Amino acid sequence: MSALPFVHLNVHSEFSLVDSTVRVAELVNRCAEDGMPAVALTDQMNLFGMVKFYKRALAAGVKPIVGADIRIVNEDDAARPFHLVLLCQNNDGYRKLSELLSRAYIEGQHRGDPLVNREWLNRESCLGLIALSGGVHGDVGHDLVLDHSDGASRRLEAWREIFDDR
Repeated sequence: MSALPFVHLNVHSEFSLVDSTVRVAELVNRCAEDGMPAVALTDQMNLFGMVKFYKRALAAGVKPIVGADIRIVNEDDAARPFHLVLLCQNNDGYRKLSELLSRAYIEGQHRGDPLVNREWLNRESCLGLIALSGGVHGDVGHDLVLDHSDGASRRLEAWREIFDDR
């Protein structure tokens, strides 16, 4: 029996300047060598490496998944924003993600860091996007770590209203 293929859905690259040193070409080559069918590039609050990544992945026979690890304003502690990984499901999702990131850089600056306001995230602004919780750095995970299961449930339901089964 063969193992199911593995796909990384949250990889930061050299374009997440203070978080990663992974070079796009090396990432794609390694995925191809390991027989990975796809990989997601989700740099922090940017799509700077997207064109390079997309072209290299296609050339290597690896399906490129475009996304970003966004930071969302934490109303309780502005210095510790929540994370949410957004993956583009289609071209509409890519456009929506580009709009959200641009808006964060134009309107959402906090101490020089671009942040997404939670109010900007709704069914319309997230069409074509798939959300991953952000783990312990997301708002749901944060509440679970603090043993606030009621708060985690409310936050999860709010995300489900926006993203449905995505």
